[in-house]
Amino acid sequence: MTATDTPPAGAASASPPRLAHHRESRWYPYALIAPTMITLTVVALIPFLYMGYISLHEARYGQLRDFIWFQNFATLLADPRFWNSMWVALVFVCIAVPIEFMLGLIGALLLSQKIRFRNVLIPLLFIPSMMAPIIVGLVWKTMLAGSWGFVSYNILENFGILKETSIFASPDLALYGIIFVDIWEWTPFMMLTFFAGMQALPVNPYWAAAVDGANPVQIFFKLTLPMLAPLLFVIGLLRLIDAFKVYDTIFILTNGGPGTATESPSVLGYKYTFDFWNIGQSSALAVVIWLIFFIFCNIFYQVAKKRLNVF
Repeated sequence: MTATDTPPAGAASASPPRLAHHRESRWYPYALIAPTMITLTVVALIPFLYMGYISLHEARYGQLRDFIWFQNFATLLADPRFWNSMWVALVFVCIAVPIEFMLGLIGALLLSQKIRFRNVLIPLLFIPSMMAPIIVGLVWKTMLAGSWGFVSYNILENFGILKETSIFASPDLALYGIIFVDIWEWTPFMMLTFFAGMQALPVNPYWAAAVDGANPVQIFFKLTLPMLAPLLFVIGLLRLIDAFKVYDTIFILTNGGPGTATESPSVLGYKYTFDFWNIGQSSALAVVIWLIFFIFCNIFYQVAKKRLNVF
């Protein structure tokens, strides 16, 4: 290549300055998030606002009738089934999520120790979480079926826990059976999430702690937990929200029964809409649940940010 063939200085960098000029524009960040915001507006915000509009009307059998202000909310809050569903969801969340959290954290610690066959075990742990909740419900409904279910016949009946009936037919045990199924499905997800977070932690603090003679318990509480805290709180919050609004598994296993023993707010909202055709009251239920979580998430965020220095 001769001197005359050499491209002029700065020719190759003509495009980057032009791109940099666009990046410096104040509209550039908004352009990047515009597709996501438009999608969320169309599929989430507009339907939510319309649902709020319906909640202020008498809406039955698919017809929007008179504007009744907050009568649907007053009727909902006076309905014992609503408070029963809130209690069911509270029990479900308070038992299932902490157990999943603790088992997931313990499992992640074990996986981080480079146990044998870890490369085979990790893909297998994805199976429960990859299964659709409806499939999980059908599998466990069969496994725990009275008299002939594999678990019912070989384990429960042998220990005299249940005889000739399903655990999901018992008003006292049905909710705990659903909690067990939820723990089986989501503990591996928590385990793998925490394990991935641990793999991303820096190793220098661990080397320094080993040099200082720290034992494994001290390392866990002084290093691993503080560095893993943001992930723990975010995953815990997301799992809590998801557990509170569980629908698929309950619908397949019990449909809210026996009676209302396992009727969660999501199942009650379904019945308001498709069994009672009271769309106004089901919309009011959805708005109330949204308000509860809006307040809870804001308090959770502020506490985690100011007291625990997580965010």
